[in-house]
Amino acid sequence: MKVTLATHGGLAAGIRRQPQMIDTTALSKSDAAELTRLVWAAEAAGPAQDESSGRSRDAMSYTVTVEDGGLSTVLSLSDTAMTRASAALLDWLSRHGSSVQ
Repeated sequence: MKVTLATHGGLAAGIRRQPQMIDTTALSKSDAAELTRLVWAAEAAGPAQDESSGRSRDAMSYTVTVEDGGLSTVLSLSDTAMTRASAALLDWLSRHGSSVQ
């Protein structure tokens, strides 16, 4: 499984950020299992309700692309609409990802 995290927006919206990518084949078995569990949990949780009421113009948004077995799934997330499962996935990805050049 390959998981890519692209980050958009925020206070530095004009700065282009490189996506972060993780391939489970390069991880230890425990890290690969944890990432797989986090992806499944975020997918199962579905989208969260947007609670911003227009107050968060500088909020971050995230696109998580999961490629597994020839299938691709895209999760669109935002600081203003985030489930706990999605937040846990983003945290894990930001700590373990490497930039894609």
